[in-house]
Amino acid sequence: MIKNIIFDFGGVVMDWNPRYFFKDHFNDDEKMEHFLKNIATDEWNSEQDRGRTTKEGTEIQVKKHPEWEKEIRAYYDNWATMLKSDIPENVAVLRKLEHSKYELFGLTNWSLELFPYALDHYDFFKIFQDKIVVSGTEKLIKPDPKIWEVLLNRYQIKADESVFIDDNFKNIEVAKTLGFICIHIKEDTDLEKELKELGVEF
Repeated sequence: MIKNIIFDFGGVVMDWNPRYFFKDHFNDDEKMEHFLKNIATDEWNSEQDRGRTTKEGTEIQVKKHPEWEKEIRAYYDNWATMLKSDIPENVAVLRKLEHSKYELFGLTNWSLELFPYALDHYDFFKIFQDKIVVSGTEKLIKPDPKIWEVLLNRYQIKADESVFIDDNFKNIEVAKTLGFICIHIKEDTDLEKELKELGVEF
């Protein structure tokens, strides 16, 4: 029986993408993609999500790639522009679940420094009533199984009674091995339909 529904945030309820800033900054898609693939990489950003400060991460990368210093420093200076908006159709599903019989949780890879901005600007985060595990706080990031264990232990819930929703397939794969019921969010996913097919009642 499903008792809990766990939301990832980026790509599920929040539309974040560094291209929202760098597209205009570079005005050159090829140069932008080179920068994001080779300089300001997902792996580099993930270390800030794991708990490294944005200042430290910036200085490390500037030292490695001094010719890209201006762009590297622009990354976190313009982070709010990269957080374009919420994802309305999925937030609507979350709001429908607010007064349901299910407990709602968040499990997100997000910098400890930057997450408060989202909390301050998007009221739907209050629905979770602070039942949110943030990678930057825990010094653990998905897909490390330990971060799911933090969630399970802290809130005394069971994986096989919990739906886990994420847009990252690696995270979905690991969550499945831990016993979670999973929904992989893609561009065309109808989240409400997927949840209803699992037996979730609205």
